[in-house]
Amino acid sequence: MEDSGAPPLCFPSLNSSCRRLLRPRSETALLFTLLASVSLLTVTLNLLVIISISHFRQLHTPTNSLLLSLAVSDLLVGLLAMPIEGLRHMETCWLLGRLMCALTPYLSYCLLSASLGNMVLISIDRYLAICDPLLYSSKITLNRVKVLICLCWACSLLYNGLILMEHLAWPDRYNSCHGECVVVISFISGIVDLLVTFVGPCTLMVVLYIRVFVVAISQVRLIQSHAAATNARSGLAARTSERKAARTLGIVIAVFLMCFCPYYYPSLAGQDTSNSLSYFAVLSWVMLMNSCMNPLIYALFYPWFRKSIKLIITLKILQPRSKEVNILST
Repeated sequence: MEDSGAPPLCFPSLNSSCRRLLRPRSETALLFTLLASVSLLTVTLNLLVIISISHFRQLHTPTNSLLLSLAVSDLLVGLLAMPIEGLRHMETCWLLGRLMCALTPYLSYCLLSASLGNMVLISIDRYLAICDPLLYSSKITLNRVKVLICLCWACSLLYNGLILMEHLAWPDRYNSCHGECVVVISFISGIVDLLVTFVGPCTLMVVLYIRVFVVAISQVRLIQSHAAATNARSGLAARTSERKAARTLGIVIAVFLMCFCPYYYPSLAGQDTSNSLSYFAVLSWVMLMNSCMNPLIYALFYPWFRKSIKLIITLKILQPRSKEVNILST
């Protein structure tokens, strides 16, 4: 017989059931509101990016195709990964069964890896566009970008299948009771994951963006030197552009580091990475927040996105020939 003073069981009909952690109603309501708001904001922002790029023909470019792929992966994070992680955290019991216990971590990791892969492709695209502009249009075509996007998603599926192979084959291996879904990534696999999905992409993006920044600054200073003798206002605009480039570069790198660094703390501390760790929920949600920040970083900096939002909200995209609107005009 269950002790009346003990927390209730996740599955009352099973003696092997885990016990549910009870929270005050006020805390539960606050957590639910917060997690639901983050998930809704992530879906909404990325959906606006998807509609904008898909609808307006002028935005059908290689660069925007990468932004579209990034937005799709981030939207799925907000639509699938965030609600499932929120349910796990709110209920403190795994209620979705053995199959979903196997598939859910795999899905979440695939989406995050695809998102990261798209960010790397965007950095490469920007590098080629600014550092090699004369050959950019011949090297980067729409069809080549589509192939790269497909490869990015395929590599994400394959890589995470290898990292989570043991969990996919035996999802309840580390469960101590019925109502848990414990995912453990060994220290060795965690180090490999750290190198492949953080150190490597982070180093590449930092190097490329620094190179882009240096080239952009040299171009700005060249323009500034030519304009200084004839128009002082042009020199001021050039300095403003220089500061804006530095600020954008700093935001891109800082947000990426802030979102992904905490997740790899167990590997850096020489531990196995497990969602049973007391602080894992915080690490996981900080990383998931990157999918909410991406559309702000990569899209809201574009004037065409702000213009397309107005057209979408006012339903002007439903008008005839709205696809042909000159969305890039100022």
